[in-house]
Amino acid sequence: MARRALTTAAAAFATTAALLLTACGGGDDSSSDDIKGADGSSSPSASASASSAAPDVKRPVIKLPSNFQVTFENWTSSDPVEQAVLNDGKEQLRAGYAAIIEKDPDSKARAFYDTEAGFSQSREWIKGYTDKNLTVFGKLPVFDPKVSIAKNKTAASLSYCTDESKGYTKNRKTGEVKGNPAGTDPEVFYLISMAKSAQGVWQTVSARSERGGCS
Repeated sequence: MARRALTTAAAAFATTAALLLTACGGGDDSSSDDIKGADGSSSPSASASASSAAPDVKRPVIKLPSNFQVTFENWTSSDPVEQAVLNDGKEQLRAGYAAIIEKDPDSKARAFYDTEAGFSQSREWIKGYTDKNLTVFGKLPVFDPKVSIAKNKTAASLSYCTDESKGYTKNRKTGEVKGNPAGTDPEVFYLISMAKSAQGVWQTVSARSERGGCS
């Protein structure tokens, strides 16, 4: 269920449709059906409140079902710019999993949090699931976030780790459930490149992932 590690984007995203689809986008060497992304609750939940940056921007409402629980551990910063990056990076991830669950590769919510190039990658990643008639469920902790802001404050990088040990994919037609293959490292490291839009939204430009890169 993870997003495949992205090296070049579309190609990497396409390869993420096996058991552990590394979620945001890359091309790592594991199979591809892993989960990634959104705060879970006992019932469909709306997205977190708008980022501290650009509070006047109307962000999309992102809903995820109660059987898909993603927790963001220590996802806070005392620096308002870093917090804005964390907030928008979090919602970008949530939007991607909502698109998979809703079978919507052209998700407007995901596009909101991506640059044009980033959304091209995202769409291929989402289709890696939807073309195989897969949805995702389970639990996915997202942890150890780190933010680096460029001097001009219009570009940033966001890294974090996920634990896919309790994340699964399910075939909508057959009901077949799959998780990470035995012996596969359940932790995946992600590195996200981001750019600040004219509206003040931190959008994803590209993403890379490495299974086992969190140790």
